Amino acid sequence: MASLADRVRGSGRIAAGLLFNLLVSICIVFLNKWIYVHHGFPNMSLTLVHFVVTWLGLYICQKLDIFAPKSLPPSKLLLLALSFCGFVVFTNLSLQNNTIGTYQLAKAMTTPVIIAIQTFCYQKTFSTRIQLTLIPITLGVILNSYYDVKFNFLGMVFAALGVLVTSLYQVWVGAKQHELQVNSMQLLYYQAPMSSAMLLVTVPFFEPMFGEGGIFGPWSVSALLMVLLSGVIAFMVNLSIYWIIGNTSPVTYNMFGHFKFCITLFGGYVLFKDPLSVNQGLGILCTLFGILAYTHFKLSEQEGSKSKLVQRP
Repeated sequence: MASLADRVRGSGRIAAGLLFNLLVSICIVFLNKWIYVHHGFPNMSLTLVHFVVTWLGLYICQKLDIFAPKSLPPSKLLLLALSFCGFVVFTNLSLQNNTIGTYQLAKAMTTPVIIAIQTFCYQKTFSTRIQLTLIPITLGVILNSYYDVKFNFLGMVFAALGVLVTSLYQVWVGAKQHELQVNSMQLLYYQAPMSSAMLLVTVPFFEPMFGEGGIFGPWSVSALLMVLLSGVIAFMVNLSIYWIIGNTSPVTYNMFGHFKFCITLFGGYVLFKDPLSVNQGLGILCTLFGILAYTHFKLSEQEGSKSKLVQRP
């Protein structure tokens, strides 16, 4: 039986892990926004740096026996790697072209879109109360976007594409993990270099490689350090998510996500002086209410399913 000291140490480790994830998750949003606003670093090139640093970080992790790589056929990961490129690029473009509040709220639409994909493409059913929570989530996002004085049509197009591709990616990741019997780090270890190669081929068609504004252009030392730091923090976000889910549960991570959601919104208005109207505030509260209701109902349904399995002879 674990002693009180062991339990306190265990709780301390989990609290430290959650705090670390909170810091790096918020930091990556603000740092990327800062890079776009103050340095104008090209979006796809920044994403490429993230992918390369993530793969190098995972390579070091497997050398340190943090996880064991599993041989996977590249053909099985092709579509997943492509969607990984799309979701990161479009999400970053949304951040670049929208206020942090609109960017953050748009991401909340991932839940309704995932439910729609699973309902129409995978014939999965959801209870009425789960479906009803999608109304305040969607209504809040629409309210915020409509009353956003910095409304940007191109930004909303990128946000919509980001939500769609992110939703597809999350559905496919779950399916691939189940199909190939791998965890998220094993999957990302093979997926990151494939996505890096795809972006490396694609970037020259959309962004300059050399000269002013190119990835190999005459950037200041501070800009390059910011970009490198952004790549390292992006890797730390992925690693800390894996650690939290492995040491607590996906539910704990999602509940903690609501706290990060609020802090990131608040930070955007403080650091970047994004204007916030009363109607936008109502939209944010409406979306937050929908997210909390969705999590509450999802949790109670999962607990109910576990109870039935335990009671079954």
